[in-house]
Amino acid sequence: MSLSKVAPEQVNRIVWNQHHDPFEVLGSHLIEQNGKNIWAVRAYLPHANTATVLVPEDRKEYPMTSVHDPHFFECVIETAELKNYQLRIKEGEHERVIYDPYAFRSPHLTEFDLHLFAEGNHHRIYEKLGAHLTQVDGIKGVYFAVWAPNARNVSILGDFNFWDGRKHQMRKGITGVWELFIPELGVGEHYKYEIKNFDGHIYEKSDPYGFQQEPRPKTASIVTDLNTYTWSDQNWMETRRNTDPLVTPISVYEVHLGSWLHAASAEPGKLANGENAPVVVVSELKTGARFLTYRELAAQLIPYVKELGYTHVELLPIAEHPFDGSWGYQVTGYYAPTSRFGSPEDFMYFVDECHKNDIGVIVDWVPGHFPKDGHGLAFFDGTHLYEHADSRKGEHKEWGTLVFNYSRNEVRNFLVANALFWFDKYHIDGIRVDAVASMLYLDYCRKPGEWLPNEYGGRENLEAADFLRQVNHLLFSYFPGALSIAEESTSWPMVSWPTYTGGLGFNLKWNMGWMHDMLDYFSMDPWFRQFHQNNVTFSIWYNHSENFMLALSHDEVVHGKSNIIGKMPGDRWQKFANLRCLFSYMFAHPGKKTMFMSMEFAQWSEWNVWADLEWHLLQYEQHAQTKVFFKALNHLYRSEPALYTQDFQQAGFEWIDCSDNPHSVVSFIRREKDSDNFLVVVCNFTPQPHSHYRIGVPQKGFYTELFNSDSRDFGGSNMGNLGGKWTDDWSLHNHPYSLDLCLPPLGVLILKLDKETTQAALNS
Repeated sequence: MSLSKVAPEQVNRIVWNQHHDPFEVLGSHLIEQNGKNIWAVRAYLPHANTATVLVPEDRKEYPMTSVHDPHFFECVIETAELKNYQLRIKEGEHERVIYDPYAFRSPHLTEFDLHLFAEGNHHRIYEKLGAHLTQVDGIKGVYFAVWAPNARNVSILGDFNFWDGRKHQMRKGITGVWELFIPELGVGEHYKYEIKNFDGHIYEKSDPYGFQQEPRPKTASIVTDLNTYTWSDQNWMETRRNTDPLVTPISVYEVHLGSWLHAASAEPGKLANGENAPVVVVSELKTGARFLTYRELAAQLIPYVKELGYTHVELLPIAEHPFDGSWGYQVTGYYAPTSRFGSPEDFMYFVDECHKNDIGVIVDWVPGHFPKDGHGLAFFDGTHLYEHADSRKGEHKEWGTLVFNYSRNEVRNFLVANALFWFDKYHIDGIRVDAVASMLYLDYCRKPGEWLPNEYGGRENLEAADFLRQVNHLLFSYFPGALSIAEESTSWPMVSWPTYTGGLGFNLKWNMGWMHDMLDYFSMDPWFRQFHQNNVTFSIWYNHSENFMLALSHDEVVHGKSNIIGKMPGDRWQKFANLRCLFSYMFAHPGKKTMFMSMEFAQWSEWNVWADLEWHLLQYEQHAQTKVFFKALNHLYRSEPALYTQDFQQAGFEWIDCSDNPHSVVSFIRREKDSDNFLVVVCNFTPQPHSHYRIGVPQKGFYTELFNSDSRDFGGSNMGNLGGKWTDDWSLHNHPYSLDLCLPPLGVLILKLDKETTQAALNS
C-alpha cells in the first residue's frame, strides 16, 4: 500500500543535503485515513540496497520501497502508535539494524535554554550544546547540538557513518542551533560537524563545545562523559569557599607541562649533596621522548612543587591547541583539556591530587583571540560568526589570530560559560587571563587607520570591558574563594576592583611595572644602582591602587632575554647572589608571587619549549643550593603572616629608609593583620658589605634573624648577625630604637622581634 505524500523536491533536498529540517521528511509521519492511524516511515540511506522497518509492538518487519531516489526508502504501517522502531539495512553483503535517528523528535534544548543563550546568560550552556550522553524514550545515545545560524545545513560526521554528511543531517531551530539525537552511540565516538553555507562551500569543524579532541595532528572531537570521575577534594573545596585568598599566602609555580620533563628522556640523578633528585635528572632530550601524562605529572610534579613550598601551580593553557611548539595560547578546543597528556578524567585526577597535597591549580585562560585553523572557530558557519567581519576589529595581525566579537550575545555566552566550566567540571582554583590589554584597547598593536573607534570615538573596547566584568561577577558568585588574575600591561584603572564599583572585577593583577623596573635594576652593574634607586622604590607609590601579583613569568626567559641568572651582572658568585637578592626582595615586597619553572635552580639557558628543563644542573652545588634557597624562602613566606595578610592595605607596609641611594640599601617593615607582629626587612643591593649599618625600629628588644639570603646553605658568604641583634636606645628614622646590623653583600635580611626573649630580659 502506498500513501506517500512526499514531493520529489523534498526528497531532492534531503538527497542533496540541503534541508534545514530533515524531520519534515524523514522519520515517522502520521497519516489519518478513514479513522485509522497510518504511519509513513521514510529514511534516506546512502549505499543501502534494501531496507525494512522492524516494529517491536507487533514483532513484524515491513519492507521499504525506493521513492524518487534509489536510496530514499518509504513504507506504510497501520498501527495505533509507532515508537522505537528499527531499520534493518542491507548494504552489499553487509547487514545491520539501527534505530532511526529521525524517530526521536523531542528537542534536548528547551525554549528557555535558547532564550538564555540568545541573550548571553546561559551559564551552563556547555551542558546543552555539544555532544551529550542521554536517553530518549528509553534508548541510550548521544545528543548533538551546535550553533551555526548562518549555515544552509549541518550534518554530523563520524566513524559511525563513515564520515558521510548525508547520513545524519541536523535540524535547525529558530535561534540557529542545529540538533540531532543519534541512538546507540556512546563514549569514545569521534565526530565533527559538516557545515555548508549558502554558496555551497563545505567546512568540517570540531565541536566548539567538545569535551575532548583527538591527539594532534588529528582534529576530531570525541564524545566524553565528564560525570564519571569520583572527586575526593571535598575538604579543599569547602575550605576554599570560606577563605579570602587576598589574605592568604599565594606563591605560584608557573609550568608548561610539555617542557617541564619528558618521559623516556630521563635518567636517575643525584644532587650535589648525594641525595636523590626530586625529579629525574635529564642529560639530554633523547629520540623517542614523549610527553608525561597527567597521571605521571601528578606523581612527579606535585611532590616537587610541594617540597619547594609553592601554594599553587599555574599551567600554561590546558585547553586544546594545535601546535606542540606553541605556548598553548592559540586555543582551538576551549572546553577540552589537551589530549597531549591524557584524557579529561586524567586531568581531573591531576587536579584532585594537587588538592590532596594542598596545592591550588590555576589555568591560563585565553578569551582574547583564537587561531585561524580550518577546524576551529574561524569562519565557523561560512560567515564571521565568532569574530568580527571587519579585520580592523576582528584580527590581531601581529599574532595571526582572530578577535572574539564580544558584542554578540552568543559569543559572549560561549566565553563566560567556558570560564565557569573549568571551575565546575575540573575544580580548578583560578584563571590567569592572558593578554587583557589586547582585549581592552581597539588600537592594540595597530597603526592609525587599522582600527575602528568605539561609539564615543575612543580607543577603549567597551564590549570587552563589559564581558570581563560579567565573567568576574559570575565567577565569584558561583565560586567564592577562587582567583581571577589579569595579565594587564597598561594603566587601565580599577582592574582588580569589584564590578559594583565600576572595576573589571579581577581579584589580582600582574604588576608588569614592578617586573620591568626590577629586571632593569638587577641587570645593571651594582655601582650604577645608586643612581636608579627609584626602580626599587617606585612600585610602593602605586602599590595600593590595585591588588598586585608580582610575576617573573615565561615571557621574561625567551626571545633572547636570557634566563634570570643570565641577566645578573658580575662573576659567577655575584650572579647567584643577585638572583637570591632579587627573589628575596620579591617575596618581602607586598603582593602575591608567581615565578616560572627553571628559575628555582638557576637554569642558564632560555626556556626551550621543545626540550626539558636543565635538570642536570642540580648535580652542581650552586644550583642545588639555589633550590634549597627557594625552599627556605617559600617556607618563610608561608609561615609569617606579616608577609601576606596585608598585601593590599597601607597598614601592611612602612618604609624605614628608602633614600640611602649611595649605599643602594632599602629597609622597611611588613605588618601582620589584626596583630602587633611585624618583620623588619633590610636589602643591600651591592656586593659591598656593611659591618655597622644602623636602622630605626619601633620596639625595643631582641630581633631574631629569621632569614639571610647570604646564608652558607644557599651558597652565600655566610655574613650576618649571629642569629640576631638587640636594639640600642638610639632613635633613628622616626623610631625610638635602632639596630646596628651587619649587612651581607647582595643580601637581604629579614628580622623579627622575639617577644619571649625580650620580655625575659626585661623581667630580669
